[in-house]
Amino acid sequence: MVYVLCTFMDALLVKMTPSFAGLFPLVRKFILMGRNLIHVRKVSWHPYSDTHLGILSSDSVFRLFDLSSDVLQPEQEYYLQPVEPGRSRNAASICPVDFSFGGDHLWDKFSVFMLFSNGSVYILCPIVPFKSVYKWESVLEIYSDAEMFGLKSANPVAVNNSNLAIFWLEATFPELAHESKEGELSTLRAHPYAIFDASLCLQGPLRKVCHGVEDEDLAVRGAECEGHAVSFLYDLASKDSILVTAWSGGQLQIDALSDEIQPVWTVGSPPRLRVNSHDHILGLAMLCESISGELPVVKLDNPHDHTVWLGHPPPLLRLAIVDLALPRKTESGSHISMFADPLMPERIYSVHDGGIDSIVLHFLPFTSQSSGKDETVRSPSVHPVLSTCQVENSTPSPLCGFIALSDSFGYSWITVTTSNKECVVLEMKTLNLLVPVHVDMKKESASSEEWTNRNPPDFISKELLSGPKVVLVPQGSPNLRSVAADSIEGRSTLHQYLNLFHENYVEYAHKVYFELEHHGPQLKKIVEDQHARLAEAQEKLSKVVKKQSGLENRVNHAMHRHNLLEQRLHCLRNLPGVHKKPLSKAEREFKSELGQFTRVELDALRASIDTLRARLGRFRESSKGDAPNQHRKIAGRNNVLDAQISQLKSSLTKLSLVNSDNTKKVKLVESALKNQEISR
Repeated sequence: MVYVLCTFMDALLVKMTPSFAGLFPLVRKFILMGRNLIHVRKVSWHPYSDTHLGILSSDSVFRLFDLSSDVLQPEQEYYLQPVEPGRSRNAASICPVDFSFGGDHLWDKFSVFMLFSNGSVYILCPIVPFKSVYKWESVLEIYSDAEMFGLKSANPVAVNNSNLAIFWLEATFPELAHESKEGELSTLRAHPYAIFDASLCLQGPLRKVCHGVEDEDLAVRGAECEGHAVSFLYDLASKDSILVTAWSGGQLQIDALSDEIQPVWTVGSPPRLRVNSHDHILGLAMLCESISGELPVVKLDNPHDHTVWLGHPPPLLRLAIVDLALPRKTESGSHISMFADPLMPERIYSVHDGGIDSIVLHFLPFTSQSSGKDETVRSPSVHPVLSTCQVENSTPSPLCGFIALSDSFGYSWITVTTSNKECVVLEMKTLNLLVPVHVDMKKESASSEEWTNRNPPDFISKELLSGPKVVLVPQGSPNLRSVAADSIEGRSTLHQYLNLFHENYVEYAHKVYFELEHHGPQLKKIVEDQHARLAEAQEKLSKVVKKQSGLENRVNHAMHRHNLLEQRLHCLRNLPGVHKKPLSKAEREFKSELGQFTRVELDALRASIDTLRARLGRFRESSKGDAPNQHRKIAGRNNVLDAQISQLKSSLTKLSLVNSDNTKKVKLVESALKNQEISR
């Protein structure tokens, strides 16, 4: 299988560590294998793992690789089938184009958004890399939500879906079942798990939310932009999940999820698992099909019980359609890639052939609703950041790479590489970008003072923060101190000094008073917010103080265990077998001689015993045959035979003693050698 992609190496370079430097030969080998050409549409690192890489290919397969364990074998494979089997549809209209991982918001963190070339967006949830790390509070929040709103629902479909979600959460994060560990854990590590009789459902396509009956046809119709979809971006801005789709005609379609994502499984479609000898899951593959049948049209006035945990994909709330006004020079259209600002999520960077544009969102529906502000819907503002056309009507120079960065001081940067091997670094301002100038056309005659009173600035100006201007005192005559104050020259000098003081310091004091007076409510809100944060910090500190005694006990217990282990180690080092010296040359020679004599003497003793037994047997046979005739001769020789037999018995006893003695010595030498080898 061949994976040919242009951005594969770029994705590795963005998040490459020294341990991955040796992976490039394997990656190149993997890319050039096989004869079937499969194009890679998108490569992206997973936000909750440093070693997992997601790859979407043109064969409608999403693969998740764990580069720390196996580079060539994917850890997870998801075969996407957005159309029901048997239905005919143009294959080019349903091929995957791009994907994006979700952000840190409820089930979004376990979701993967898939974009197809016809502009339809699908969701896979839940997808979790094995051994990835998540926050305890965020996982506990969705676990409690499933128990509260899913299990207590009157709809059996919602109860079944929430039961599957809770079962999956408890198996993937076993710590959730132990409530006693709630205060001790800050992060959770995902365990490999898959439901054995169910596969993930391809939720979608996502529809627009309807305001009434007249909008139902608009929700089912296709996209309102020109061309085909080319790229996709998920952006989490405060409490809003923003989905941005770029089209080849140069338009950006900006939507927001109007409901929460919930996991959905297709029961009866078991996945294929790859396990080891201990039945531990090493990898999985599953077929992800879309929901069969017509999806219900979601309206804004639907009650909450009619949508939650029913397996319906979340609807989209259209925020805006931004036309970048890009020139059409190719039939395939423009290729647009998008990136979110890491410091200011309301700002989105659009990188295209003509350069870079900044799109700032001024209206976030759910963030405004949660903060209690009744804001009017404002269109996004587009600001050109960088142009690659040096002269008008010239051919643009394409950009090779782009990355948005932020530092700990609150500054936002973008870094761009060009085809001419140039690197451009720009600092992006974030001040007052979210407050666009709003002019009331009905009241053009309003004075500047009324305008300032009606719309006070959100931030104190830098001029006031820098202080009054330094004024140089005019040079006077050398005998100025001798001039009387009531004289003409003294009065003119005092009048000049008073004018300078009034023009600078008094006016500066008036400006400071004016801005502080109009910033009173805002400063009060900031102070209240700081007090709330201070109370929260004090509460956390009190919890830390309460846990301090437990931590000290655990540390003391660990130190006690450490001392016990050191004592055991010291005792083991003092054992007699540890410090034995190796045998000398004479001892080794003596051991070899004993080994030679052992077998020889034992064999000789056995041969002597066998000979004596044979002679004794022959003697008994001969004595039985000649007993009547030679009784007198035997009687005369009995004394001689008894003496010989007793002598033989004594010699046998001596030989057996010598043999046992030698055997014991050999065993002692062998045990000494074994102890010496063990101590080494």
